[in-house]
Amino acid sequence: MDWQGMALTASVWVLPVLIAVTFHEAAHGWVAWRLGDDTAYRMGRVTFNPFRHIDPFGTILLPALLLFASGGRIMFGFAKPVPVDFRALRQPRRDMVIVAAAGPGSNLILAILSAVLMHGLTFLSGDVYQWVGYNLVNSVRINLLLCVFNMLPLPPLDGGRVAVGILPASLARPLARLERAGFLIILAAIFILPWIGAKLGVDLNVFWWLVGVPTEYLMEIVFTMTGHL
Repeated sequence: MDWQGMALTASVWVLPVLIAVTFHEAAHGWVAWRLGDDTAYRMGRVTFNPFRHIDPFGTILLPALLLFASGGRIMFGFAKPVPVDFRALRQPRRDMVIVAAAGPGSNLILAILSAVLMHGLTFLSGDVYQWVGYNLVNSVRINLLLCVFNMLPLPPLDGGRVAVGILPASLARPLARLERAGFLIILAAIFILPWIGAKLGVDLNVFWWLVGVPTEYLMEIVFTMTGHL
């Protein structure tokens, strides 16, 4: 077994995942703090220290397994949720939307920044060029995957909280009630539906339609904006 090759492959995936998740969670906590809720700040979650945010299974093992299995096309994972007391926010309904959008927003910024930094690869060579290049390309993909996935309008995802905050009460209340079942719905869409589809000979990869395809489209936009296409 080529342990060096495995270590190299792991480093160019796991490192961007750690950075992406850390910025995502820190952004939630920082924005909530600035809008009146210091819960995350008091608990030490407004930090770029990844060990304050990572869940060993959800942040490292599960995303790595999915990325390896799908050739980088699918990633799902989770970190330790940043605690937010929405009642402490100055304008709870409006600020909930801003706090929720901060995480995916930070991932979009990181993706664009990573694409910009790729122009600096011309100053590198050899193994360093290859390693940094893989990290930056994977950073673009991972951050856009996290951005698109988390903006799906389903609680407990960030997009679900945004939807609850902007929809009329008659629609927001039933959507908010889905939060307890939201995680199970997500797992079913990622794992169970494709398995059933494979048995029936039907493409039921809903996750790829809703997350993978938009991510590929966004990657083209980001690389075009930053002068790579």
